[in-house]
Amino acid sequence: MLHVERHPNAVVVLRIDRPKVNALCIRLMEELRAAADALTDDPPGAVIISGGERIFAAGADIREMVGYGPDEIASDVGALEQACRDLEAIPKVTIAAINGFALGGGLEVALSCDVRFVAEDARLGLPEIKLGIIPGSGGTQRLPRLVGLPKARHLILTGRQVDAAEALAIGLVDRLAAPDEVYRVAVGEARAFAAGPLLAYAAAKRAMAAADHPLEEGLRVEREAFVALFATRDQEEGMRAFLEKREPKFEGR
Repeated sequence: MLHVERHPNAVVVLRIDRPKVNALCIRLMEELRAAADALTDDPPGAVIISGGERIFAAGADIREMVGYGPDEIASDVGALEQACRDLEAIPKVTIAAINGFALGGGLEVALSCDVRFVAEDARLGLPEIKLGIIPGSGGTQRLPRLVGLPKARHLILTGRQVDAAEALAIGLVDRLAAPDEVYRVAVGEARAFAAGPLLAYAAAKRAMAAADHPLEEGLRVEREAFVALFATRDQEEGMRAFLEKREPKFEGR
């Protein structure tokens, strides 16, 4: 269901593969969480999450959920929420490469990534309201932080899907590509990130994660992360390369 593929240049691809629409069953959520945990403990240079050439993920498997009560659904939604948290915690840059649809839980997975690249014919949305429920694995929290509360409120309360052009315009995604180019573009970007200042990426992610804390707390996290980077070889290399007018050669140390 989830294929973990290690590519050259320290890039790892997590490929969702559950025909026909990559619905997120409990087993897939657990595999995603296990992979994210492993990549946090032993991080590569960069991570790509893909659903293949046809579809990213069409959300939770409604056939599994329709007869559930509160106790049963709490376990499932908790598994996806934790998987999204674990993806977000990977201390390297994560890229969602989106073809086709990213809906419901599928979009929540993509929202947990640092960067989202989408096919020009892709469609994204949180349609849970049309089922008499709401997003339950971070959608109501991450989407407003990304696109602003007014836009997020409308998308969540209507369950409306947006096309790729609108998603780019509102800041939901970062880049569009032809359907057969999305994955290639993501790999190219991932390789560039993997060759960059890996410790600084991790520090930036820690600092940005504190942005919704009280200002004093966020400033403390940022300051500590900033100061700690001056004990790294990458900081010295980056600054010396700037002064010597050459490209830096970062080592992740």
